[in-house]
Amino acid sequence: MATLTYVYADSTAVLGPLAHLAEPHSYDLCAEHAERLTAPRGWEVVRLMPEFEDAGPSPDDLSALADAVREAGRVRRPAEPPSVTETARRGHLRVLRADDSPSA
Repeated sequence: MATLTYVYADSTAVLGPLAHLAEPHSYDLCAEHAERLTAPRGWEVVRLMPEFEDAGPSPDDLSALADAVREAGRVRRPAEPPSVTETARRGHLRVLRADDSPSA
């Protein structure tokens, strides 16, 4: 719902709209925690949004999630050197044969 960003040297915390990119010293908060946020004594809290409303997932959010799931499910196989050939396969197991001829 909101992103908390702080500058330790200035003793300032800023609570604003949800950030699109991850930054050091910034944390995404749900509505409950954003509303209840307090800072250490002597710190200033700047609230850029007085109320936090749940906008729900956008089509971009759903597309990004689907892309991430697809990427995580991809099987990555390291490329075999040219001297290695696959001679048989059973399920996920492969039988490989290396060419023993000397290379130049």
